[in-house]
Order: sequence, then structure tokens, then C-alpha cells
Amino acid sequence: MPAAIPMHMTGMTTIITTNPAPLLRLLAWMSPAFPTGAYAYSHGLEWPVDRGEIHDGPSLQAWIADILRHGAGHNDAILLRLAYRAAGDLAALAEIAEMALAVCASAERRAETIGQGNAFLAAATAWQPVVLRALADRVGDLAYPVAVGALAGAQGVPEEAVCCALVQGFAANMISACVRLVPLGQSTGLAVLAALEPVIVAVADATRTAGLDDLGGFGFRADLAAMQHETQYTRLFRS
Repeated sequence: MPAAIPMHMTGMTTIITTNPAPLLRLLAWMSPAFPTGAYAYSHGLEWPVDRGEIHDGPSLQAWIADILRHGAGHNDAILLRLAYRAAGDLAALAEIAEMALAVCASAERRAETIGQGNAFLAAATAWQPVVLRALADRVGDLAYPVAVGALAGAQGVPEEAVCCALVQGFAANMISACVRLVPLGQSTGLAVLAALEPVIVAVADATRTAGLDDLGGFGFRADLAAMQHETQYTRLFRS
């Protein structure tokens, strides 16, 4: 007997089955080829790699899992969901956008999310991101998860799908950085991504009913790594 589809997934299944356009948009926006400049950021991983703390697949997997559960990955999922639901309310979106920048733990983390958020807005021009232009006119710089969530909400991309895609994309970008930094083989990188699937699903589940008061974290080592990165003698990445 086939497994039952979770209730929160039925809406996504219906939309994709009856209208493939939202799925196509999600695939385009979350593609590594979508020009947000994500390849230029390591989320501070360059520092623990330099110190030898990340040196193989298991050490990388453990570091990323903690970021997703307890750090910026968790916060980004919350911000995306809140922006998704507030897509028709510019005042609420502005509050979320301002909070997204306020919770950045370091200057480089702030630059990372702003750089990708503003680039996402510019690259999404073909999809007529009216809501994002209005938000940018009001608050200025956009954090990446807020930009993605607001546009996805305005254009009918299923919330569960876009949340999982954003968290997986965050993990995949960190893996890509370490494939180049350690270096790790592509097979090891893919094995880490596959092993992180339960963590990605757990983060999506844990943030489904979260609000602004749930923002925060205790990924102190990752935050310190991001702060230390800007003083490294040599750097390949912008964060």
C-alpha cells in the first residue's frame, strides 16, 4: 500500500499537477545557474577549513547540519515562510525585511544575504517581481530569503517546496565551497548533500509555524568563523 502523502504536501502536489508553471519557476530560481553570485560566498567555511576543522565529508556534514538546525539556515527558513505569507502586505514585508538584516551575526553574513537578495531581484526581472521592487523601494537592500519568499508567495509557488529548495540550496552552496577549498571530490560532496536530506526536511518541518519571535540561534562557532574570515591572510570567498 503506498505511503500516505503528508497533509502539508497535498497542496504542492495539486498545484504542480494542474499547473506546472510554479514548479518551472522554482527550478529556475533555485538553479545553481541563476545569477545570484552564491558561488562567491562560503558562509565563513573558509576559516574552519584553513584551521583543519573541516577536512573531510563527515566534518563538513556535521558543520553544515549545525548551521541548518541552529544557525542561519534555520533563520532563513523562517524568514522565507513569513515573507511568503506576507507577499500581499507591504508593511508586514518591510518589517520582515528589516528583521532579516538585524539578525545577521556578522558584517560578512549581512553582505552575503544582501548581495544575493539584490542579485535575485535583478535576475528575476523576467518574472515581473512587482512585489520585490515595491519592497526594495521601501527598505532598500533585500535579504535573500525574504526576496525569494515574497516572490514565491506572489507567484503561487508552493510554500513547502520553496522552503525545502532554499534550505537545500544553502547547504549545496556550502558544500560546493568546500569541494573547492578542502578540496573534496564531487562524489564526497554529493554524499554529504544526500546525508543532509533528513536535516533539511526537519528544518522545514520545525519552521512551519514559526514567527519573528522564533528567530535566533546558537551556532556560535559558525558565527565566529564568519567574523574571523574577514581577517584571514588569504581568502578565496567573499564570506
